[in-house]
Amino acid sequence: MDNFLPAVVITGVSSGVGLAAAQAFVNRGYRVFGSVRKPADAARLQAELGEAFVPLLFDVTDGPAIAQAAAAVERQLAGATLRGLINNAGVAFGGPLLYQPMAVVRQHFEVNVLGLIQVTQAFLPLLGALPDFQGRPGRVLNIGSVNGQVAAPFVGAYVGTKHALEGITAAWRRELQLFGVPMILIGLGVTQTPIWDKGIDLETYRDTPYYASAGRFVNFVNRTRAHGFLPEYVAGRLVAIMETPRPRLRYAIVPNLLRDWVMPRLLPARVFDWLIGWSVGLMRPHRG
Repeated sequence: MDNFLPAVVITGVSSGVGLAAAQAFVNRGYRVFGSVRKPADAARLQAELGEAFVPLLFDVTDGPAIAQAAAAVERQLAGATLRGLINNAGVAFGGPLLYQPMAVVRQHFEVNVLGLIQVTQAFLPLLGALPDFQGRPGRVLNIGSVNGQVAAPFVGAYVGTKHALEGITAAWRRELQLFGVPMILIGLGVTQTPIWDKGIDLETYRDTPYYASAGRFVNFVNRTRAHGFLPEYVAGRLVAIMETPRPRLRYAIVPNLLRDWVMPRLLPARVFDWLIGWSVGLMRPHRG
């Protein structure tokens, strides 16, 4: 493999946006280092994507495995600078926060926040975050969500991680000015990806006051997901953002930009609360 190809690291490439991004960057002429958790996925993707794809076997919650992967990438770069890191890996499990098990809540933060931080720490030196670095630094793309600012019910733990990512990205972006490494937040809207396939296990909440409204929310998600962006479209945008000379600080990649991004942030919070509550049946019953 040509060591002079531009190289990117993408986490969570076994399916969805991660897989589409790996394919898009390979097609664009990049060498892609992609993280997977299962050896079978590594073998499958190696066969599908060819020699320009290099699988990295690690879970984003496994610090030692991440360090080993970063060392392996450094050896293969042979002194070249990593062009980009795309923090894509994440989990999402729905459920009302009043009843969602704390183990599930913690898993969201371990993967979506703490995992992202330790992956980024490991690869930033390869992007040029070094005191004596000379040359063109790489950049970091953090895959966030509109839910980082527009919070949906029944995905509170996920929303919390994406809200945390907004602040972490902003703070880290300011710190990285010292090295000239841009950090960019990608706020995704609805996409046709498997991340929500697990959805909400409604039977878990059958005996709670949220059972009916959670069911309505699941139906809403399924309807809207059918009209979401394809992973291939998102992947194309990521390639363009990686290559643009002067990237914006934040991108909103949202199918219905006015309805799902602009209006929810312009409406008074109480009005938006009422609209959400009315649409999925969360309004408190009238006690005459």
